[in-house]
Amino acid sequence: MKNHIRRTVSAALLLAASLCLIGPSHADEKPALAVKTKVIEESVTIDRKLKTYPGLYDNLLAEGRRALKKWSAEATQASKETPDIFADGRHYAFERAYTLRSAIQRYVSVVRADYMDGLGAHPNHETNTILWDTQAKKRISIRPLFKETADNGPTLQLLAQAVRAAVKAEKKARGVLADEDNPQTWLDYIKPSLLKIGAVALAPSAEAGKSAGLLFYFSPYAVGPYVEGDYTVFVPWTVFKNTLSADGTTLFGGERPKGDADKDSN
Repeated sequence: MKNHIRRTVSAALLLAASLCLIGPSHADEKPALAVKTKVIEESVTIDRKLKTYPGLYDNLLAEGRRALKKWSAEATQASKETPDIFADGRHYAFERAYTLRSAIQRYVSVVRADYMDGLGAHPNHETNTILWDTQAKKRISIRPLFKETADNGPTLQLLAQAVRAAVKAEKKARGVLADEDNPQTWLDYIKPSLLKIGAVALAPSAEAGKSAGLLFYFSPYAVGPYVEGDYTVFVPWTVFKNTLSADGTTLFGGERPKGDADKDSN
């Protein structure tokens, strides 16, 4: 019983911590886009460092504009269907922040953090990533970094296994593996597929011009109940070095810098 109480308190503290991280972290930056109406208040903030890379800022701005339009339409529709929830000045809220996570050789990793309040039981947030090729000036996947990336193929099987192990280790470190839960049920959501293995970013390395491995981001509900919040795990490049393409071999090397994990604190 005491262990159950400690787990409950621990989970509650984790939730409070995760909620503190919701929304744009660039307090000193003005939103690139902002909309405020009777039914919604929304904004998009873009890390000013991302203006360095031709085409990237405009790409993010266009995507952000589409997201605001979508949320405005949903809020307007909801206000017509359920006007009572908008009483007393209540309104939808949506915030998006694009943050530079790493810039390594030709590749720029961007973290996209969304905060959404649709006047439901609680607000929610979601983390995704964007990998930008500065030479091709477009978004890409991690596919070019590996010899093969077929769904259920050897590379993604290896990566999925490593990600599951990292998430399980993080759950254990947080003390959220309750006796009545089956952690494998959640870990089964991590599939050997580029679309189902988690949102991926390149981790920086202490070795200049190299990446120390891959970061995988999971939003609430992705690999655990909402109360557990987000998960961000790291897989060192040495785990998958034998699967790398020629481009990947030149990209990865070294170890993760001390303190880098703090940038993804959950």
